[in-house]
Amino acid sequence: MFNFEFSESLIVHFRRVEILRREALSLQDIDLSETQLTDIELLLNRGMYPLDGYMNRENYASVLDTMRLADGTVFPIPVCLDVSEKAASRLEVGQRVALNDQEGVLLAILTISDIWLSEPEREAEAVYGTVDGSRHPQVQALYDRETFWYIGGTLEGVSLPVHYDFQDLRLTPSETVRRFTMNGWRKVLGFHTDDYLHCAHREMVLAAAREAGAAILLHPVADLSHPGDLDYYTQVRCYQHFIDRFPPNMILLGLMPFASRKAGPRAALWQAIIRKNYGCSHFMVAEDHADPYVNDDQKFYPVGAAQRLVAEYQEETGIVMVPQKQMGYLPDEKIYVEVSQQEKEKLETISSQELQRRLTMGAHIPEWFSYAEIVEELQRTFPPRSRQGFTIFLTGLSGSGKSTIAKVLLVKFLEMRDRPVTLLDGDIVRKNLSSELRFSREHRNLNITRIGFVASEITKNGGIALCAPIAPYESSRQANRELISSCGGYIEVYVSTPLAVCENRDRKGLYAKARAGIIKGVTGITDPYDPPKNPDIVIDTTEITPMEAVQEILLYLQQQGYIV
Repeated sequence: MFNFEFSESLIVHFRRVEILRREALSLQDIDLSETQLTDIELLLNRGMYPLDGYMNRENYASVLDTMRLADGTVFPIPVCLDVSEKAASRLEVGQRVALNDQEGVLLAILTISDIWLSEPEREAEAVYGTVDGSRHPQVQALYDRETFWYIGGTLEGVSLPVHYDFQDLRLTPSETVRRFTMNGWRKVLGFHTDDYLHCAHREMVLAAAREAGAAILLHPVADLSHPGDLDYYTQVRCYQHFIDRFPPNMILLGLMPFASRKAGPRAALWQAIIRKNYGCSHFMVAEDHADPYVNDDQKFYPVGAAQRLVAEYQEETGIVMVPQKQMGYLPDEKIYVEVSQQEKEKLETISSQELQRRLTMGAHIPEWFSYAEIVEELQRTFPPRSRQGFTIFLTGLSGSGKSTIAKVLLVKFLEMRDRPVTLLDGDIVRKNLSSELRFSREHRNLNITRIGFVASEITKNGGIALCAPIAPYESSRQANRELISSCGGYIEVYVSTPLAVCENRDRKGLYAKARAGIIKGVTGITDPYDPPKNPDIVIDTTEITPMEAVQEILLYLQQQGYIV
C-alpha cells in the first residue's frame, strides 16, 4: 500500500537531541535563509527522500548532467546548502556545523562532506534551460545571490522549523500517510497549487480523481517568505472552504513548505517525487507546470513538456502522471466541460485579472465562477478601492509645489473623514525619521525607502499616506511602488514644475546657495533628478494654483474608484 521507509524522519531520538544541543554550543553555526528553511524542513521530514542531507559534489554534478543521483536514483533538482565565500572559508570537510532558524533556534547539525565553488551558468543551463537571466527570473535570482559556495553533508535533525500558523494543516509525510491509512485510501492524487481555487477547479480535480480512481491530497504551498501577508492567510482559508465542497472522505488538505524553482519539467518531476514521499500514488501536472510565465500567453517551456517528463519517469518514481485539464462553464447547459471539448468562445470565463478588477471595483462575481464563502473571504482581504488604503507619492524638485499640494490634500481628506490620513513631507521625515542621513545617493535612497515602509504600513491598515519628498532617483521610487502596491493603492504624482520656476520661488535659498558654491547636494543644480518614467499624474504648478492641482488629483482618485 505505502512504503513506510519514506516516512522515517531525520529528527533524532529525544535523548540524542539533548546531546546535540550541548554539542552545538561549541560549534560554528549558520542561520538559514527563508528558502533554506523550506529546503531543510523537507529534508528533515523526508519529503526529499532518499536525500539524508545536502547533496555532495558528486551527486550535485550527476543531478545537473543526468537528473539522477550518483547511485542512479531519479532526482532532477540540486539541493545544496549555499553560503558566502566568507562563511565557506571558515569551514572544512569533516567539520560539524549547527544550522539554526532566523531566531537562532537549533534545527540540525550538519556533518560536512564537501565544500566547493558553484558554477551558476552550468547550473542555470542544466536546471532552467538557459543562461540568460533576462529570459528567466529564477536564473537572474541565481546570479544575484551572494552565496556561491556549496556545502554537502548529512543531517542530524533536532527539530523542524516552528510554525505558528495553521499548525493542524502542516502535516509531515508520515502524518499524511497515517491519515491516508486511517481513511482507507489506497490511491491518492496529489494536487500542487499556489493559486486561488474556484468552481471550475473543483470539477477539474474531481474529474481527474475519478479517472485515477483516487482520493485527493490538496497540497498547496505554505509561503514562508511572507508571514505577515494577508493574501497568504486568505488563500489558506479559501482552500479550507474549497475542500468543504467535496464529497465526504474524499479530500485532505495539507500545507507544504516549498521554495519554488520554476524549472518547468524538472520542477514538475521533483514535485512528483516529493508527493510520492507524502504517500501519493498519482500527481496532477499542468501543461505549463512550474513555468515562470504560467499566467502569460507566451510560455518559457514547451507546452506539455512537464507532463511528458513526469510520465516518462513514472515507472521509476512510482507515481503516475495525471494531466491537468482546464475546465470552463457552458452557460447554455449550465455545466462545466473540458475547454478542449468546446469552442472557447462559447465558454464563460473570468481571468485572474478580471477577478482582481471586479474585487477592486466592487463588481458582482457570478455564482458559477466561485463559491459565496470564498468570494466573501476575497472581498474581506481585497475590498473595493473605495475602502482600501492608498498612498499618494508626490515627487519633484524643491519649490515645485508638492509640499503645498500635500498639505491641501491633507485638509481635503480630513474633511471627508473617510480614512485616517498621515502627511509624510520630505522636511518632516528628514527631521523625525532620517535625521542622521546626509545627502549622498545612498542616503537619499535610504530616506525614500524608509518613507515607503511607513507608507506601506499606513496603506496596509486602511489609511491614506501623503508623501512629498524630492525622491530624485527612479530606482527607489519603483521599489516603493512595488512595496506599497502589494498593500493597497499607489498613485505617483510627478510635480513637473521647471527648474527655472522653482529657482524663482526658492523660499529656502537653496538654489542661490548652490549656484554660489556655498552648499552642495542640491537636486537640480549639483545633483541629478531622474523624472519618473510612468507617473500616474503629471502636474506643472507654473500656472495653476494648489487648489486646482488638488482638484486634478481628486478627480483621478474618483475615476479610479478610491473615493466616491
